[in-house]
Amino acid sequence: MRDWFDAFAAHTAPFDRPTHSADGAQQEASTTLGDLPRWDLSALYSAPDQQDLWNDVARAETEATDFARDYQGSIEAIAAATGAGTRLAEAVRRYEALNDLIGRIAAYAHLNYVTDTADPARAKLLGDIQDKLTAITSKLVFFTLELNQLDDATLERALGDPALAHYRPWLEDIRKDKPYQLAQELELLFHDKSVTSRSAWSRLFNETISALRFEVDSEQLSLEPTLTLLTNPDESKRRKAAHALAKVFRENNRLFTLVMNTLVKDKEISDRWRGFEDVAASRHLSNRVEPEVVDALVEAVRSRYANLSHRYYRMKARWLGKDRLDYWDRNAPLPHTPDRVYNWDEARDIVLGAYNGFSPEFGGIAEQFFDKNWIDAPATPSKAPGAFSHPTVPSAHPYILLNYLGKPRDVMTLAHELGHGVHQWLANDQGALMARTPLTLAETASVFGEMLTFRALLERTPSPEERHALLAQKVEDMLNTVVRQIAFYIFERRVHTERREHGELTAERIGEIWMEVQGESLGDAVHLGEGYETYWSYVPHFIGMPFYVYAYAFGDCLVNSLYAVYENADAGFQQRYMDMLRAGGTKHHSELLAPFGLDARKPDFWEMGLGVIEGMIDEIERTEASVGTRA
Repeated sequence: MRDWFDAFAAHTAPFDRPTHSADGAQQEASTTLGDLPRWDLSALYSAPDQQDLWNDVARAETEATDFARDYQGSIEAIAAATGAGTRLAEAVRRYEALNDLIGRIAAYAHLNYVTDTADPARAKLLGDIQDKLTAITSKLVFFTLELNQLDDATLERALGDPALAHYRPWLEDIRKDKPYQLAQELELLFHDKSVTSRSAWSRLFNETISALRFEVDSEQLSLEPTLTLLTNPDESKRRKAAHALAKVFRENNRLFTLVMNTLVKDKEISDRWRGFEDVAASRHLSNRVEPEVVDALVEAVRSRYANLSHRYYRMKARWLGKDRLDYWDRNAPLPHTPDRVYNWDEARDIVLGAYNGFSPEFGGIAEQFFDKNWIDAPATPSKAPGAFSHPTVPSAHPYILLNYLGKPRDVMTLAHELGHGVHQWLANDQGALMARTPLTLAETASVFGEMLTFRALLERTPSPEERHALLAQKVEDMLNTVVRQIAFYIFERRVHTERREHGELTAERIGEIWMEVQGESLGDAVHLGEGYETYWSYVPHFIGMPFYVYAYAFGDCLVNSLYAVYENADAGFQQRYMDMLRAGGTKHHSELLAPFGLDARKPDFWEMGLGVIEGMIDEIERTEASVGTRA
């Protein structure tokens, strides 16, 4: 069964790209940002007593029990009998309907929780629902296992029935997991224990992070507003925030180190039992991407460190009048960056204008999110940090969470998450079993939407200084999405490999690995001073979704290549692009990219995407003197 509580993570904004949240910030910003929307979850369940939710929990339990009674231990006999295709199709349809129902329950519990993570009632509901769904889905574990026990010839005969053939992409997809599946009893054990193992440790990490407070100028701040200070124009505020972060991370380093060691070991045990030899092999399989394709991406990015991040940060140090950047200067605004605030209506018009300019259908789908209250925008105390688009289930619609404070990056984050939302909406036609897009392609519409919006913002920006600042900000976002995420992936590989080979890692050793990897990726223009060795400890992807991060770099480079095709394409590009999004999880990345003449397996594919970033740095360098950025 799909892990519905992790489903939303495939659609989060890239970590380490500055996003905004602030304790009390919404009250201060309300007069300038306008009427920020709160989402309406009634498309899932009503509030406040949620009796319809619990009725559906009971229905899911009954239907799962009935499904197991009707099919467990019988799939092989059904497949061998007359009318196998029709009967198997009926079973798959019932399984799909259960997936939709269970996903709806899980989505509501999660979305209800993230708007106020400090509310004990919401936390209890989330925990109770997770316990219930784990028990319910344990009844369904047998189904894909028994389908995968069918030999190829038997399954192929059954697929001659059109009703079952509809599900061919899903059946072929789950059979890729066949070599790594265990006996049913062991699969049930892994499934049931997840609540008290991986999920419990992840919850401990998330609740600990949410509860941390950082003292800056006698004010107690939570994580997101403290991170936001790293983008403040005042260097003293950036420095104080950086030191406050390091102090609290160091105080909690023992716990974070234990969580990391435990979850890395938990993954190693699972990988060993399933037969995954490489530390990231299970993620590659989940992403439906070949390891050699990821290896080519990683090597392409590492080989361009000098021409990308190293070069850019040397330029930025000059602009800030420094020989080297301190680590708290990396996301600092440029000296001539305008203090521009976009109210909600402006942001909406900019993004929808860009989307409609590309395709009226693309823009029309995005407009629903505004008109039907599918977005929760305000930055409020105890709200989950960052931003994401949750796909929920095909029988409902996606929801977007933001922490909107009106900065240009907030506009870009809105564009990013709306891209996810449009993608999810289009893929819903594939149904609950085939709508989900692998992580490597899940970023396609989001990053493309960002690029459309960036170009629209650039066209609206008349002064050379503002255009220069906007270009620089875009380059920084791309470096954070590509270079930083690949560095994160390399860090994870080293930690997981060393944990396997040498046992538990101390906090000091994890910090050493972190500093070595970050030093390589950022270059000598960035001084990684004391305290930075603790900054690995708050990256949520390391805990909840191991090796997730390379998908961002994959998506960004893919979209850079795709956008280059779009700029020179004929009128049919938009239709081919929308068809790619509609495919959801029914096609391999090679099939989806072929209509655009792109192939991620070829070395020049990654070079093309990285060349777009390098070209923007070239453009910044050409205009550097004319806007007076030299110190």
